[in-house]
Amino acid sequence: MDAVVYKGPHEVAVEEVDEPTIEHPNDVLIDITTTCICGSDLHMYEGRTAAEPGIVFGHENMGIVSEVGEAVSSLEVGDRVVAPFNVACGHCENCENGKTGFCTNVNPGFAGGAYGYVAMGPYTGGQAEKLRIPYADFNALQLPKGDDHEDAFSLLADVFPTGWHGIELANFEPGDSVAVYGAGPVGLMAAYSAKIRGAADIYVVDRVPSRLALAEEHCDATTINFEEGDPVEQIKAAHGGGVDCGVDAVGYQAVDAEREGGSAYDPARENPAVVINNLIRTVKPTGELGIPGLYVPEDPGAPDDMAAQGRIGIDFGLLFEKGQALGTGQCNVKEYNRQLRDLIIEGRADPSWLVSHRVGLEEAPEMYEAFDNREEGVTKVLLEP
Repeated sequence: MDAVVYKGPHEVAVEEVDEPTIEHPNDVLIDITTTCICGSDLHMYEGRTAAEPGIVFGHENMGIVSEVGEAVSSLEVGDRVVAPFNVACGHCENCENGKTGFCTNVNPGFAGGAYGYVAMGPYTGGQAEKLRIPYADFNALQLPKGDDHEDAFSLLADVFPTGWHGIELANFEPGDSVAVYGAGPVGLMAAYSAKIRGAADIYVVDRVPSRLALAEEHCDATTINFEEGDPVEQIKAAHGGGVDCGVDAVGYQAVDAEREGGSAYDPARENPAVVINNLIRTVKPTGELGIPGLYVPEDPGAPDDMAAQGRIGIDFGLLFEKGQALGTGQCNVKEYNRQLRDLIIEGRADPSWLVSHRVGLEEAPEMYEAFDNREEGVTKVLLEP
């Protein structure tokens, strides 16, 4: 089958690879109908992880069940499903407690597994024609048959639940004010989630005009371009003493407006602590920070030796002085995806506005380049094998 294969920094190719097979009685195989390019994929694409050439990318996947293992009881051929990016067993202590992003059985020596991602287990990605879903009764979320809401449902694999998770980590409550740093797909979904859940004020910080425009149009957000001045001061000028809570939807490749470089995303402009520190300054005393943005224990392209070891200079003294709390970690997708699916079905939510491109799998190399360059108008790219 055809699949998107990592070749090396800034290079992917659509190549022929072996089709998946049933490896365990609890597996199903699906024919992929939609798979997404994620901002997290860009970390591997840019060579900023330990990913080796040959990985098939793709952890945001949905499709039609084509083959069923003999122990699977809740799925049958022809069912339409979306898979959480987390691969989880369903019966370890973390899974039983709802922490499916930190399953201790699917990836020996590490808490958590995922499709097509470095260090996240032996699970081939779904930017391909077919995918194996292990522990399928637990991991595959059934969808209505047909093709209604195809774009929206595809976002249930990761970015919609992860955005929701971001404000959960920040202990958001209806009526709160919230600042979201990063208007990529996760940041926009965090702001949209805050809107759905009754935020009083929403501030979204980024530098890409088309993404900020989406935040204004679909999230009713006040937008802040950090290239035009200190985002903390801009938010405080609009809101006074600080917002109730905040979300870091950027992660370790954050750009610092005060650093100069050859281009907008030159690594020389990176400061992996800048967003967390800005959030500490932005959020009021005793407020909380949700950090779903990706941070890694090792970064081969880091701007300094400390960051290369996954260590960053957080203003912990100020955090302590303000009595703030923070929550981190990848999303436990199953904690949210069923409810979010039903919100979509009932017309209470429609995140499909996030999708900017739906293209054939063969266009993946061009779309990776465009997404990596943060080209105007590129927000969420869906691939259709």
